[in-house]
Amino acid sequence: MPETPRRARQAVTLGLVFGAVLLAGAATGAWGDPGTTPARHSSADAAPAAAAAAPVAAGQDPAGAALSQQQAEHLLGANGDRWGAYYSAQEYAEFSQGLDGRYLGVGLSVGRGQDGVTEVSQVQPAGPAAAAGIAPGDRLLRIGADQADHLPVTEVVARLRGREGERRVGSEVTLDVQRGDGEVREVRLYRTLLDSQQVAVEHLDKGVVRITVRAFTSGVAEQVRAAVQGARAGVVLDLRGNSGGLVEEAADTAAVFLDGGPVGSYQERGGTRELTAPPGGDQHVPLVVLVDGGTMSAAELLTGALQDRSRAVVVGGRTFGKGTVQQPSRLADGAVLELTVGRYFTPAGRSPEGTGLAPDVPAAGDEDADALALRVLAGLGTRA
Repeated sequence: MPETPRRARQAVTLGLVFGAVLLAGAATGAWGDPGTTPARHSSADAAPAAAAAAPVAAGQDPAGAALSQQQAEHLLGANGDRWGAYYSAQEYAEFSQGLDGRYLGVGLSVGRGQDGVTEVSQVQPAGPAAAAGIAPGDRLLRIGADQADHLPVTEVVARLRGREGERRVGSEVTLDVQRGDGEVREVRLYRTLLDSQQVAVEHLDKGVVRITVRAFTSGVAEQVRAAVQGARAGVVLDLRGNSGGLVEEAADTAAVFLDGGPVGSYQERGGTRELTAPPGGDQHVPLVVLVDGGTMSAAELLTGALQDRSRAVVVGGRTFGKGTVQQPSRLADGAVLELTVGRYFTPAGRSPEGTGLAPDVPAAGDEDADALALRVLAGLGTRA
C-alpha cells in the first residue's frame, strides 16, 4: 500500500534528524516560516490518498484555506505533485526544530539489512542510548511491546522519537537489544533534546581534511568554514548520502570555497531568486567533492555550483536528481501544505531534476570511492 503524503513527509522529517536511517524519502530544505516568502527544496515521494476535491484552484496559493488532511492530499494528487506534502502543525514545528540543528530523541539511528534484521547504525555520543551502553551493530529486537523487525523502519524511528502525546523531554521508550549472540537486555531510555551533528571532520595524513556533511541544518556552513582552516594540502567534502536541508546553508557552504559570484538560482511564484556568494572564500585549497546516488536536493545545488565554477573535482556516482522547489503554506487549522512551484538551477543553468549530476571522475563498479577521491586530490595538489 503506498504511503500518503503525510506519512511520507513524516518519514522524511525523521530521516533528516536521525541522519543515517534509510527511509522512503529524504529530508530537505526550507527558507522560513510558511506564509512569508519561503521556498522549500524537499525530497518526499508521496502517493495521493483518495478524497473529496479540495476547494483550491490549480496554481492558487492555499495559504489560509480551510482544508482537511484528505482534501490537502487530494490536491497534491490532482496536481501530480510527487514532491509535495501535507503535515500537521506539530510535525512542521518538529521538522523546523530539526533544521535548527536540534531534535527530540534518544540519540539512536537504525537501519535494516538485506536479512531483515533491524540494527543500530549510529549512536550519538553523550546521548541517552550511548549512556545505556548501546553501540553500533547491536540488534534492536523489540520497541515497546512490538518486534522491531515486523515494523517498517519509518515506524521504528517514529516510535523512538515518540508518538503523539509522547513527544516531550523525559518521556520513556523501552527497547530490547542484543549484541552478537549475547544476552538480550531490556533498556529504558528517556528522550531529550539533542544536537543533530551533521558535520564530521577527520584530519588525514599530509594536511588533508575530510569534511562529511550529512544534511544542511543551521550552522553547518560555519562548521565547514572552521574545518577548512586546518586543511593545508586539500579538502575532501563528502556529500554522499546527504539528504539536503536548508538551501541557505548549502549556498553559504559553497561560499566557503568561492570568492563571490553565482551559486545558483531557483524559481518561485512570481519570479526567480538568485543565490550568490559573498567575496572572500578560499579559492586555493585543492577540493574534491564526493557524491553518490544519495546526494540530494540542496546537496546537489552545492555540488553543481562548485562543479560549474570549476572550483572542485566531483568524484563518485551520479547524484539523486531532485531539483524542484516546494513552497510551504500554512492552512487555516495550522497544518502546512507544500506544493511544487518550480525548479532550481546551477550557475550554468543545469537542473538536476530527474537526471542528477554526473561526477567528473566516476567510481567504476566496486571501486573504493574514498581512495579514488584521495588520488584525485593528490593530483590536484601536484598541479597546484
